[in-house]
Amino acid sequence: MEAILSNFFELSVIARYLPDLLHGLMVTAELAAAVVVTGLLAGTALAVLRSFHVKPVNAAIIVLVDVLRALPPLMIIVVVFFGLPYLGVRLSGFFTSWLVLSLVLAAFTEELVWAGMSSLVKGQWEAARSSGLTHLQAMVYVIVPQALRRVIAPLTSRVIATVKNTSLASVVGVSDLLAQASAALGYSANASPMMAAAIGYVLFLLPLVGFSRYLEVRYGWKH
Repeated sequence: MEAILSNFFELSVIARYLPDLLHGLMVTAELAAAVVVTGLLAGTALAVLRSFHVKPVNAAIIVLVDVLRALPPLMIIVVVFFGLPYLGVRLSGFFTSWLVLSLVLAAFTEELVWAGMSSLVKGQWEAARSSGLTHLQAMVYVIVPQALRRVIAPLTSRVIATVKNTSLASVVGVSDLLAQASAALGYSANASPMMAAAIGYVLFLLPLVGFSRYLEVRYGWKH
């Protein structure tokens, strides 16, 4: 037990690297917030755009969404970060991670919102249009809110998974919580900073998990 405590829960080692870990946690929070906001808005916008039933546009959306859902996010991040410089485009690790993870979340969001929209009875759409609303207004004020209620559970689960995927940003040099913990582990030859980072992720994600459960109960579709 003493060996476990000294190698995984050594308070002196944690205290030494705590400022770096807190900085990494702030970077993780900033990246997660940016990804979630952008991904949800972009995915919902794609679903609304798809509702106009323009065949070339819908085909492009379907192909993009399927590719983004099929490929591992880490692979996309690595290809974008290390491949674009050969084309004369250089992106920072933070921007690359934000862009890729936002696109991946947008792909899943589009599919979920579209499924929710497709599950609504035709009368909802007809009632909205008969009240004088345009196609876009009907989408924004009537169809999309109901669709989101129907898919709130899988959507919040996807958001949580995406927030956890922000740890992939450490691969391209982003000084997030995982990157700081990995560096501290290498310098100290002690796993205590990694355990502290794990606790940090739990404390960071638990409120999000609790909030997602609240949304499911409060706004989930009741049959």
